[in-house]
Amino acid sequence: MTTDPADGGRRFEPDLRAMTRITLRPIASPLPLGFFTVAIASVMTGCLQLGIFEPADRRAVALCVLPAFFLQFLVSILAFGARDVIAATLMGTFAGSWLAYSLVLGSGAPGGVRVLGVFNLAFLCFGALMAFVTRPKRALWFVIVTSLPRWAATALAGLGGTEWLTRTSGALGLAVALVATYAAFALMLEDMRSEEVLPIGRSGPAHHAVEGDLTTQLRNLERHAGVRRTL
Repeated sequence: MTTDPADGGRRFEPDLRAMTRITLRPIASPLPLGFFTVAIASVMTGCLQLGIFEPADRRAVALCVLPAFFLQFLVSILAFGARDVIAATLMGTFAGSWLAYSLVLGSGAPGGVRVLGVFNLAFLCFGALMAFVTRPKRALWFVIVTSLPRWAATALAGLGGTEWLTRTSGALGLAVALVATYAAFALMLEDMRSEEVLPIGRSGPAHHAVEGDLTTQLRNLERHAGVRRTL
């Protein structure tokens, strides 16, 4: 701390920017795990809706889907640690949806189908908002956009009890699984080779985060979560 005699001896803090050091802990991307989890759980629920599994197999499907909650919850925690609030929010919400689905389906609770219909309707609104903010993150964006029709079909099938909508939702679930598998595989290859191998279509800040130099990475670092004083 220094004093300035010309200003009545007032004390001034020195410029601390040159003395400030920010240390970040790098972690591997958790998104491939999250996307593969979406793919596997979507296959199981889609097969049930398509009639590949018998109605008596609902509890077995619920038990197979339940681990998706734990895996995607882990992905959400790691994404928060990587300061990726969009991925963390999406994966955390996905985790909650798999838990709700497996509990309702496995318990055979009365009115479960209609309740899940309303749940998917709410999830559809959430997904529409997430699709708007994830456009630069094309891997997340493609998975959400593919999931929107499925959530809509599942919601309408649950509320109206229409069989063909249930089958449609099952087919859309397999489509979601294909898109999520591609995104997970592309991100894994990119991480292994440190370059884009399969096209994902990033744009804006997401593109600069991968293709930009160190100066781009450090831009506005003082305003990032975990560095600034408040959220």
